[in-house]
Amino acid sequence: MNNVIRNPSKSAPVTDAGPAVNISSQRQTVLVLQGGGALGAYQAGVYQALVEGSIEPDWVIGTSIGAINAALIAGNEPQDRLSRLREFWDGVSRSSPIDEFFRMMVPSNMFANATTLTRGIPGFFEPNPNALFGINREVGVENASYYSTDPLKRTLGNLVDFDYLNRRHTRLTVGAVNVNTSELRYFDSSRMPLSAAHIMASGALPPAFPAVCIDGEPYWDGGVYSNTPIEVVLDARPRRDALIFAVNMWQPRGTEPKSIWQVMGRQKDLQYASRGKSHVARQEQLHRLRHVVRELGKLVPEERRDDPMFKELASYGCPSVMHLVRLLSPRLDGEDHTKDIDFTRSGIRTRWQAGYEHGQRVLSEKPWECEVDMLQGIVIHESQE
Repeated sequence: MNNVIRNPSKSAPVTDAGPAVNISSQRQTVLVLQGGGALGAYQAGVYQALVEGSIEPDWVIGTSIGAINAALIAGNEPQDRLSRLREFWDGVSRSSPIDEFFRMMVPSNMFANATTLTRGIPGFFEPNPNALFGINREVGVENASYYSTDPLKRTLGNLVDFDYLNRRHTRLTVGAVNVNTSELRYFDSSRMPLSAAHIMASGALPPAFPAVCIDGEPYWDGGVYSNTPIEVVLDARPRRDALIFAVNMWQPRGTEPKSIWQVMGRQKDLQYASRGKSHVARQEQLHRLRHVVRELGKLVPEERRDDPMFKELASYGCPSVMHLVRLLSPRLDGEDHTKDIDFTRSGIRTRWQAGYEHGQRVLSEKPWECEVDMLQGIVIHESQE
């Protein structure tokens, strides 16, 4: 575990949408889940460790497969969440004697991945008959894809209790991008009822999966625009103290690729690691400035504090402290750019176990129990396998 308390980047832009409001002293626990297909089993393992460590999130935020995991958590009573996650991941994992035979003969998941590409994943997606007409056939945005996600709709209907979810026991936020406007939108259960369509929109990665229409507008996977939805909680109002677990699957750092195959893998890591650190760097600076404003406000004489101008300026100050614990999935031996479609049973189990062990270690160390500089608004704790 590397505990990093950073100063704000001098090059980051300084902007603010407005003053802080109604700051609560009660710390919330937030779970932020990145997109990454089959790699999402790692997130399920981290969640298992959190549960066993008596930590349940007040708010779950997800994109793509992270949105599905988030819905399985927020959309079930606490005692049922882990079993629903297991049911989902057991259902989408594949294992056959043929897969295992080819895995022994060739040290890769080439055959299993080929089966996924040609036949889909039960309970998740299946080949779309419309694709047989050719890629230039105009079939409409909700049918223009290689696969249909109707199986996922049925799976979510069976495993997520949307009535429970919309009673707001645990807040759920999922991200999707508007196909027509390119605007990233976060659907939030604290502001609107959510359904399977919102979860599926967040996971509608083109051209594999079709867009999902909500209120007459088509949406694609939020990962097309931003695969790491950390800004949601860092920008949230009212601002609150928070313990944030951000569970990421794509490697922001890597070795120099030496072949086209390796280039394809590194390119995907770069694409879906998705500016997470730049988002946080900007927020570090903003939160530090809010703490500076708060401290400066204390120096103003009492007789000046009723001045409307002072009240307006002082409202930009903020005392909240957010501990951001970033967990990064490890690289597995032999993985390549197809790792996000590795739905083999052994791959799913390995990822889940890696997340579980990683989460246990983080909880044993409790890096957020540390002294914090009075001007520090965001404290970052990096944790890698």
